[in-house]
Amino acid sequence: MKILMVCLGNICRSPLAEGVLEYLVEKYGLDWKVDSAGTSNWHEGEPPHHRSVKIAKNHGIDISTQRSRPFTAGDMEQFDHIYVMDSQNYQDVKGIAGKLWNPSKVDLILNASLPGKNKSVPDPWFENTDKAFEHVYSLLLDACEVLIKQLQQNN
Repeated sequence: MKILMVCLGNICRSPLAEGVLEYLVEKYGLDWKVDSAGTSNWHEGEPPHHRSVKIAKNHGIDISTQRSRPFTAGDMEQFDHIYVMDSQNYQDVKGIAGKLWNPSKVDLILNASLPGKNKSVPDPWFENTDKAFEHVYSLLLDACEVLIKQLQQNN
């Protein structure tokens, strides 16, 4: 299974989501590929935000080697599931995907842990505190734990 995590710049939320899910995939011995991307290319080639790296490291997860990349229409074909961090990411992914858009592959990540609520993972970039990044980590950990169970049941 191939899973893609998507946020705006691919330096705060989606790298954390990628790291958390990769950690859980390894923990549970699953043969899944996890990646992340951004709906913009503002930070292309850059490592994750230093606070994302720090918070992940505090939880035994190393995301320091990740590099930001933009989401492409081809990602719609390459990945089985695409999880976005907020409704704007959803609309941006839809626009970038164009003719390749497949709504059955895309969902807000927090719909895993908060079904049908369409809640956004807050962007910690704006608050830029360890507390904000830790909150995002907690939300993503909860969602990824549920995602693994759901995806295993559906396969």
